[in-house]
Amino acid sequence: MGNCWRRPAKCAHASSNQFPECTKSPSKAKQNSNPSSQQTPLERLNETHLTSKVDTSVSNNLKSFSFSDLKSATKNFRSETLLGEGGFGYVFKGWIDENTFAPTKPGSGIVVAIKKLKTEGFQGHKEWLAEVNYLGQLRHENLVKLIGYCSESENRLLVYEFMPKGSLENHLFRKGVQPIAWATRMNIAIGVARGLSFLHNLDANVIYRDLKASNILLDSDFSARLSDFGLARDGPTGDKTHVSTRVVGTRGYAAPEYVATGHLTPKSDVYSFGVVLLELLSGRQALDDERAGCAEETLVDWAKPFLSDNRRVFRIMDTRLGGQYPKKGAQAAAALALQCLHTDPKNRPPMIDVLTTLEKLHTSKDVPRTPEAKSGHHGIRHLGYPHRAKIPL
Repeated sequence: MGNCWRRPAKCAHASSNQFPECTKSPSKAKQNSNPSSQQTPLERLNETHLTSKVDTSVSNNLKSFSFSDLKSATKNFRSETLLGEGGFGYVFKGWIDENTFAPTKPGSGIVVAIKKLKTEGFQGHKEWLAEVNYLGQLRHENLVKLIGYCSESENRLLVYEFMPKGSLENHLFRKGVQPIAWATRMNIAIGVARGLSFLHNLDANVIYRDLKASNILLDSDFSARLSDFGLARDGPTGDKTHVSTRVVGTRGYAAPEYVATGHLTPKSDVYSFGVVLLELLSGRQALDDERAGCAEETLVDWAKPFLSDNRRVFRIMDTRLGGQYPKKGAQAAAALALQCLHTDPKNRPPMIDVLTTLEKLHTSKDVPRTPEAKSGHHGIRHLGYPHRAKIPL
């Protein structure tokens, strides 16, 4: 079974560093399509997969954009509209009319984020289809909203609502950015937990599979949205305990049993949530180049010895908080993270229980009484969709 890993990402959408699962796709495409030598591999893949996998219910929920409209919305994909780049392709800032969705001039209408697929990638095409199918049907306040898509010739694009605060990754790890207050961090954790609980409690119990700070986008009020459903898939149903799948994801976030066996369950997402919660508490990345050194120690490896000790747990807390957090709240959040990170997935709590615990924590009267610490750096411009480095295992 092939493995695919990404480093902790620097882009607000997934789709980089996949192992070439698509190597099987061309042969299937040839069996079901006209094997014309004039067709590109992507065209053959499109013929067999696009029409059969994009449901009519999805197309009814989404706007089908023309490529020319999206060119106009982004000023012909000019460099000044570029928000970032990842394995999927490029993300541009665009403007469309709020009612008609027709392209408008910059500064008018509504702002959108437009992802443009690199045409040479089979895996990117599959993830594009997954995003259209999942986000075309699912609507929740903690999932990013997919407005529409474009499928013309070899052009594959996705149009999303724009998240003005960018990714959680930027706010936690980028130097010079004002630190997020404790209450905001817990509110973000609650938003992520709500999004995952929603997915896990669907009839198909959708497994997100790529939870990490860069895939958590923030609106103007710092409310969290899960983005990038390229790796999502339906979970086990009936008497099945798991689904077997090729291992994909991001180093430091993926559950150990999934990495070892390829067995995927909703508890795989619970583990990843534990890592994100640990990042919110510590302000440290799941896999930090500076901390890792040659051994590449993960955040979980480093923090676990402190999480079960109520006295020592404060050693992992983000120093940029300046001690402005409720001590009992921090201890309880650390204990919850430890439960989510349990080696045995059966001992991890379901996301609905995680959400309940976090909501109780958030409404606790144990709150800091002194003013929040301020950063000495202001006015630092940060991109919502920074570059993602592609690093093989």
